Formats: sequence, C-alpha cells, structure tokens
Amino acid sequence: MNQLMERIARLTGLEAASLAVASALHFSGHATDAGIAEAIIGAVLLAGAVDMRRNPARGRTVGLSVTVFATAGFLVGLGEAATLPEIAYHLTLLPVLVVTMVVLWRHRTPISARSVSRT
Repeated sequence: MNQLMERIARLTGLEAASLAVASALHFSGHATDAGIAEAIIGAVLLAGAVDMRRNPARGRTVGLSVTVFATAGFLVGLGEAATLPEIAYHLTLLPVLVVTMVVLWRHRTPISARSVSRT
C-alpha cells in the first residue's frame, strides 16, 4: 500500500471514530434518529478503512464509495441539524470528507502496485 492510501485509510478511520462519538452523544441526549444515522455512516467508513488496508488494489474504489456515502449522509444531517454544536460538527467534518473524496478521485494506483497486491 502506498503512503497516500495508507494516510487516507487512517483518516477514514478517524472520521469513523468521530462519528462514533457523535452517535453516542446523540443517544445520550435522546436524539436517536441522528444517533442511528451517524452510527451507520461511521460503521460504513470503518469498514471501508479496514478494507482499504487489507485490499490495496481496490482501496481507491472502496474509499471513494464510502466517502461519497458519508458525504451524502452529512449533507442530509446538516439539513436536519437542530443545534449549534450539530451544525458546527457537520460543517467541520464535511470539508474533510470532500477533500478525502477529491484526493481519492485524483489518485491513480500505479499498475505495478495493482499487480503486486493481487498475489
């Protein structure tokens, strides 16, 4: 796995961790709909981060897929955010997700890395 993809996988894992915290905060405050949504998005991001590390040949595709999913979920969540901390959280993580998506979109795995990771 090249360094860029390793960093993206780690960042995706951190994004998932922040969603786990946000989800727990929602559940503690009885906002279960938002807590469920953030738990699902976080689980998808975590699964993507793990898969990116285990299967580097398809890391870009997996990373793009889970990041697009998370970005769409964050846009919905931003529209439904009711408090200032919720809005601030969405406005903070949304650009991170977008930058992650752009970096993955622009990154091309060299042919040699693809063939090596299949063996």
